[in-house]
Amino acid sequence: MPVVHLADGDLNYQLEGPAGAPVLLLSNSLGTDLHMWDAQIPAFTQHFQVLRYDTRGHGQSVVSEGPYSIEQLGRDVLALLDALDIAKASFCGLSMGGLIGQWLAINAPQRIERLVLCNTAAKIGSPEVWNPRIDSVLAGGTQAMRELRDASIARWFTAAFAAAQPEKVEPVVGMLAQTSPDGYAANCAAVRDADFREQIAAIAASTLIVCGSADPVTTVADGRFMAERIVGAQLLELHAAHLSNVEAGVAFTQAVLEFLQQ
Repeated sequence: MPVVHLADGDLNYQLEGPAGAPVLLLSNSLGTDLHMWDAQIPAFTQHFQVLRYDTRGHGQSVVSEGPYSIEQLGRDVLALLDALDIAKASFCGLSMGGLIGQWLAINAPQRIERLVLCNTAAKIGSPEVWNPRIDSVLAGGTQAMRELRDASIARWFTAAFAAAQPEKVEPVVGMLAQTSPDGYAANCAAVRDADFREQIAAIAASTLIVCGSADPVTTVADGRFMAERIVGAQLLELHAAHLSNVEAGVAFTQAVLEFLQQ
């Protein structure tokens, strides 16, 4: 796979779709990689040149020394766009990817065309949530990641979907089990420390906020908080838990495409 060379390692990416089409950049959630978007690619590439990548610490991208920050991850995205000579792109990020999107829209607004914030919040969780997880992953290594995989099924998917669609659930939670413990912990710290509640009103890009009605991690209330502060933002609630692009794949894909093509 192609990579972009950063100062401290490589960022793995894929660029698909018709050359010359508008660019849509996809950013993965904590504990997944660029393949979390596989179900969206056939539809998205009919209209966009789709750029997706493994966030630092995930997949085949560099696992540099942590902790990371959302600013650092946002600057990785800018380096990726610069390396590929992409002046401006629409951005769709889920959970941690949504935090990266918020940072970009606030700090590099000239690079963002349209913004889709999925299953995310201006602030996700608290140190009381993140610090024990960081400690357990660093202490337990790959075994802790396997245990986290099992615990994450209930956060990422409704029980009914997990039972009925194991062929969709297993590949995604398998990404978590394969994630570097050091990379995962470093990204947990980035999510822990991110707080855009006071800055989010500065976002000027046309924005769609996607929520899962059964999401225990980033709730519909978190989505409403963002929608009330971003001028003109649209709010969409899907029947899903945290990974709405997987659980409500067809509805998610259609709604995002409609928004991006407005």
